Amino acid sequence: MLQNIKKLYGLGLSASDGEIGHVLDLYFDDQSWAVRYVIADAGSWLSERRVLLSPHAFGDFHQAGKHLHVNLTRKQIENSPAIESHKPISRQYEEEYYRYYGWPAYWQGGGLWGASTFPILSLPAESLPGEPATVGRPPAKRAEAHLRSTQAVNGYQLEASDGAIGHLCDFMMDTRSWQIRRLVIKTGNWLPGGEVEIPTGKVDRISYDESTVFANLTKEVIAQSPAHNLVLEGAAN
Repeated sequence: MLQNIKKLYGLGLSASDGEIGHVLDLYFDDQSWAVRYVIADAGSWLSERRVLLSPHAFGDFHQAGKHLHVNLTRKQIENSPAIESHKPISRQYEEEYYRYYGWPAYWQGGGLWGASTFPILSLPAESLPGEPATVGRPPAKRAEAHLRSTQAVNGYQLEASDGAIGHLCDFMMDTRSWQIRRLVIKTGNWLPGGEVEIPTGKVDRISYDESTVFANLTKEVIAQSPAHNLVLEGAAN
């Protein structure tokens, strides 16, 4: 099933024993297009701290009304490694974060989520939050994380192979794999009022210096891409 990311902003987040804030942002891997973290605003519960939630914490993507369910307790989240809001997420931090929860590292293995195509559904029985889970796990290969904010990238200009055509206005995410499959493009003067979807596989690169997404499609092909239909959001892919 596909879910447009813009509709997730502001949704409440419910742990197994109470509310923990609301969705502020999502961080995606700009190489695999996988959403690696949900960033939560915890409000007065954990003041002046961003809460990082991996898709592993959600299990099956479950939205109940205006809330998403998280398979963790408030205490587990409170004791998790804190991140510095003014710094990007480093691989060193991710290693500490994944050891804390005992989840398999997504950067180890050939799948989208390490050894798997999908996030695991629950915490490993042998791992307790707060205890490093290193048994049977090879040393992490140190590399830089390629994480970007969907909020920050939203609005970037789309550059086709033959010129600019509109801008990025939303992302369509597979709720099983947490991978962004399509970009929603507002084509502006080329197709007034229209929004179309293009597959992420057609994106060559993202330039953060130029605030531009480069696609290996012509403007004509993009203009003739499937229309973004709000009625169909969340429908089966």
